[in-house]
Amino acid sequence: MKSLDELVEAIDRTNRQTVAVAQAADLEVLKAVKMALDQKLARFVLTGEESALKKCAADAGLSLDHSDIHWKRAEAGESARLAVQAVAEGEADVLMKGHVDTKTLLQAVLHKEYGLKKRKVLSHVALFEIPGRDQLIYLTDAAMNIQPTLEEKVEIVHNAVEVARKAGWDNPKVAALAAVEAVNPKMPASTDAALLAQMNRRGQIRGCVIDGPLAFDNAVDREAAEHKNIQSEVAGQADILVVPTIETANALYKSFVYFAHAKVAGVISGAAAPIVLTSRADDAQSKIYSLALALKASQS
Repeated sequence: MKSLDELVEAIDRTNRQTVAVAQAADLEVLKAVKMALDQKLARFVLTGEESALKKCAADAGLSLDHSDIHWKRAEAGESARLAVQAVAEGEADVLMKGHVDTKTLLQAVLHKEYGLKKRKVLSHVALFEIPGRDQLIYLTDAAMNIQPTLEEKVEIVHNAVEVARKAGWDNPKVAALAAVEAVNPKMPASTDAALLAQMNRRGQIRGCVIDGPLAFDNAVDREAAEHKNIQSEVAGQADILVVPTIETANALYKSFVYFAHAKVAGVISGAAAPIVLTSRADDAQSKIYSLALALKASQS
């Protein structure tokens, strides 16, 4: 797959899934909902305050009477709970953030009674279309885990691989990043990367091929890998970049977007259903890309 538009086109329109939007009274979110309905990507459960939702829907040119919309009136504090419960009870397949803060939404996701927690770790999985590059590339984790332990990195890899495989990457190539490609006991990122690779070789992490430690250039550029004589299935052709800390991921993420002008889709993985957790600054088209990735990731 070479573009995010191809990802959108790959969505099954014959058996559409349902997306529950928490506090849907957000102009760009409802523009994305309208775009998704026009393209027959999904059906929607919208939660939120009636007056605010009606006003935003009118501004977005969206009719709340649409046959593929079911909306639930809720005060601001209840909208996240209702959206999460809609997913937990099988009424929806994907959870999407609207005009609600991330903390409130994740508190509902992690609620012991009606929440959606499945794995030990929730992590952010981003998929980038970078101009001049002939393939899409994943990056994890740029939003959830600050300084993950080795055990948490294993879960982060599992989450990213699950998303990638469901989106069409068979046996994705995973690069565990560090500052260098040699193991250095003084650099924990390099030892963790080597352990992830060894765990993969021994079958403790399945469904992918992992190599590391790899510096960023050796992970994404074949000439750089060949120059250092790195013999690897992953080096120079990574599908998934796994970073050591959130600072590394944050810098790469924003470099891709602001310097390389990349398009991006992003989801939270590790819950019982994918979560679309885009920035309020993202436009409707960006939200469509993230929604498409979540719909692919929710497939059984």
